[in-house]
Amino acid sequence: MIEVLVVDDDTRVARVNAAYVEKVPGFHVAGQAHSALEALRGVETLPRVDLILLDHYLPDRTGLEVVQEMRRRGHQTDVIMVTAARDVSTVQAAMRHGALQYLVKPFAFAGLRAKLEAYARLRRTLDGGGEAEQAEVDRIFGALSAPSEPGLPKGHSPTTAELVRQCLMRADGALSAQEIAERTGVSRQTAQRYLKLLERTGRATLTLKYGDAGRPEHRYVWATRA
Repeated sequence: MIEVLVVDDDTRVARVNAAYVEKVPGFHVAGQAHSALEALRGVETLPRVDLILLDHYLPDRTGLEVVQEMRRRGHQTDVIMVTAARDVSTVQAAMRHGALQYLVKPFAFAGLRAKLEAYARLRRTLDGGGEAEQAEVDRIFGALSAPSEPGLPKGHSPTTAELVRQCLMRADGALSAQEIAERTGVSRQTAQRYLKLLERTGRATLTLKYGDAGRPEHRYVWATRA
């Protein structure tokens, strides 16, 4: 099993990401951390950490600073950055400090699964050891290439779908399409369309709020809390 440390300052997101990891065969969550200090402590105290899913925006230090400190302390643990930071300078710095992959939030399970499966292929390739000819070198680097995330129904954007999903997942209770629209910046009609998609796929549950008159208001709650 590949032992994974999940690091995210949002405890709810960390739990969701950990649940995603556990769904991928061959992977096991060794622990969760919500700050740079906890991440570094986890690397040094957990029995084994093969891979860190590392958020960049942490309350005490950045994810890149965590990687720098790990390397300074002699830890060569593999890192996949899982973060909303998408500026080119951060992506370049992550590469220079040895991050193997960079997954931009928001993302769906399929996106993370693809990264993890690519990482598993890389480990299997490297486990052979020995010397490498050019073809073998190409295979090693090719092992990091993850397939594209499966498409949504025609007319749906993966970015918008994840924006709505993340908003609903982080909410304290049920939200209407209008509330989702206000929090994400999309139109009410767009929010309604993606909420219906989440409901159809079993990831959101529809509830009805009845007022004094007129049709009931449709409200949606993330399915894990329904």
